[in-house]
Amino acid sequence: MYAIVEINGQQFKAEQGKKLFVHHIKDAEAGKTVEFDKVLLVDNDGTIQVGAPTVDGAKVVCEIVNPLVKGDKVIVFKMKRRKDSRKKNGHRAQFTEVEIKQVIA
Repeated sequence: MYAIVEINGQQFKAEQGKKLFVHHIKDAEAGKTVEFDKVLLVDNDGTIQVGAPTVDGAKVVCEIVNPLVKGDKVIVFKMKRRKDSRKKNGHRAQFTEVEIKQVIA
């Protein structure tokens, strides 16, 4: 059994026991449980329910494993040739690691 769930604007495939890195969730603490109710699709052993836009009564229960995980550093370098114009910038995305405890449909 799996579900397609929308978390912070992104869609993830949620299966029980799977760990996900989602965009940073504010006010998250390790060990806390979080429920996501924007379930777009549920597959229950071959029986597929598609929501319009969401499936009624379906939710995904997660436990926060690590509230703040930093992603890889991304370097942004912009240059215009023969104009002595260069700009170097970089950033690291922040994620929250969650573990799927239960898919309720």
